[in-house]
Amino acid sequence: MTDAASPGSDRRFAALPGRPGKIIAIHLSYRSRADQRGRRPQHPSYFFKPSSSVAASGDTIERPAGTELLAFEGEIALVIGRAARRVSLDDAWNHVGWVTAANDFGLYDLRANDKGSNVRSKGGDGYTPVGPSLIDARAVDPAALRVRTWLNGAVVQDDTSAGMIFPLAQLVADLSQHFTLEPGDVILTGTPAGSSVAAPGDVVEVEVDVPGGPSSGRLVTTVVQGAVAFDAELGSLPDVDDLQRAEAWGSREAAGLPAEASASLTPELRAKLEAVPVAGLSAQLRKRGLDNVTIDGVRPLHHAVKLVGTARTLRFVPLREDLFASHGGGYNAQKRTFDAVGEGEVIVIEARGETGSGTLGDILAIRAHARGAAGVVTDGGVRDADAVTAVGIPVYTAGPHPAVLGRKHVPWDHDVTIGCGGTTVQPGDVIVGDADGVIVIPPSLVEEVVDAALAQEDEDAWIAQRVAEGHPVDGLFPMNAGWRARYDAGRGGAR
Repeated sequence: MTDAASPGSDRRFAALPGRPGKIIAIHLSYRSRADQRGRRPQHPSYFFKPSSSVAASGDTIERPAGTELLAFEGEIALVIGRAARRVSLDDAWNHVGWVTAANDFGLYDLRANDKGSNVRSKGGDGYTPVGPSLIDARAVDPAALRVRTWLNGAVVQDDTSAGMIFPLAQLVADLSQHFTLEPGDVILTGTPAGSSVAAPGDVVEVEVDVPGGPSSGRLVTTVVQGAVAFDAELGSLPDVDDLQRAEAWGSREAAGLPAEASASLTPELRAKLEAVPVAGLSAQLRKRGLDNVTIDGVRPLHHAVKLVGTARTLRFVPLREDLFASHGGGYNAQKRTFDAVGEGEVIVIEARGETGSGTLGDILAIRAHARGAAGVVTDGGVRDADAVTAVGIPVYTAGPHPAVLGRKHVPWDHDVTIGCGGTTVQPGDVIVGDADGVIVIPPSLVEEVVDAALAQEDEDAWIAQRVAEGHPVDGLFPMNAGWRARYDAGRGGAR
């Protein structure tokens, strides 16, 4: 562990070799944070922070007057030791000189207006505390670094670089494709779940270490209330909505907001969907060019219970023992999904049609039922099938199987687009199931489709009565002009 302070240097940069030429930060890099946000990037994306935002351990940070959402983000900071330009992934870590702790503060009140650039929301004076000491990068395994954050003495973030979507070395190699990383440049590598809001008087501490090994020491920042407000004549003013509150605090619940209601299904629309059979919905979707919208190969455990709700998705990948070791235990994606499912939502599980293991059992079914979930659809197996059936929540499955999850699957993602039973399902899609099977309806079409299906049901019921009276089906089903005129006349000319 090395302290990089030098006599006569600006105190703000005491923990660094000097004033950095560039500070590059990544938007989203930890699996836990991505799961919390409900989105996982395919590639890293970045933004710049000014070197004037750097602060030292022990400094204060102002929450500007008229704002409420100053959020902390404990992070691992990489300090470039050797210039890097178009370096390979294998060579990238050799260009990192040191590792230390950082706190990537952000003012969510200004975030919407910055549209991802974060110039104002994360560029303020004191918004990048770094330090207090440097760890020699050559002395550590980049996959074994730990970052922890304390808020007023309580641990609120605790994760390791092994939990990152993009390895640390990849960030260095990727950035070096686009510009030269120069000695002293700082890369902020993202924050795990647990980032939240700090208020005046709060003390936030961040430490990066190798458990049992070298440490950056605790980076300490105290939040104080600012007295100066933003000038409306010079630029946009702070503007906060519930989305920014939820993201700043980490969740709607943490922000003190009510649970978000399902936007797609009003009580009236839900009642219509409960009244119309899946077969009728399928016919109407086919008329609109959507034929691959049934979740095939699944059967209900409760044949008499209708399933109606909006999709909340969960994806399993094929078993690989090392990945199950890192993703299968603890608070994994499966448990997070069943803990987060909302009232009226349907958990839809991608299990690749693999029925050689259970994808849920009675405990998770009870949890979903307690949360008010509308049901579960899985193209995999169900463990404890009799007990799951007894819970009473509608469940569609490819069949029962006694084995536990780790025999065939690794819980991997949730709230992402998945494939279940041969069709694509996105979060928020409308899911309807009955004895014929399960269908997926795009939210933009649901009202149009259900109204058309109900109208067709009325017509089919009238035809069925005529057939029961002894009329032949030829010309009646479908109706020719003569029968159509009789039908319309019977309904007062309405169609």
